[in-house]
Amino acid sequence: MTEVNFYAPSFEPESVLTYSVISAIYRSSWVFVRHQDRLTWEIAGGHIEEGETSDSAACRELIEETGAMRFNLDCIATYSVTIDGVTGWGRLYYAEIFEMGVVPDVSEIAEILLSDSLPGNLTYPDIQPFLFRKSVEFLKGTSQD
Repeated sequence: MTEVNFYAPSFEPESVLTYSVISAIYRSSWVFVRHQDRLTWEIAGGHIEEGETSDSAACRELIEETGAMRFNLDCIATYSVTIDGVTGWGRLYYAEIFEMGVVPDVSEIAEILLSDSLPGNLTYPDIQPFLFRKSVEFLKGTSQD
């Protein structure tokens, strides 16, 4: 069983933050990415590297995975995912992208999807709907920590 919980953006868990995930909108559409080794869609994001903050990882991942060149970035929440008793931690961000260029050559992303809603074929179907819903709540101003 998978359990996803949300906390205040500034919450610092006892364990290390591992992921930065970025729900993004470009030209009034949600941005989803497809990794070159998969046939499924996901919200942009990735691992926080050694010595990197979650904020800088979010910026780096957004650029690498979407080609975003000009954007605003807000932290929505710190979140935890518990699977079979093991908990991992991350931060969820929202980005409004104003300008997109080409996805960099270093990227592992094969394709970008602009959509009005969450796609059905997800890489992490037990996690991403919760992150997406939290992002929608954030945009509506009804997010509760």
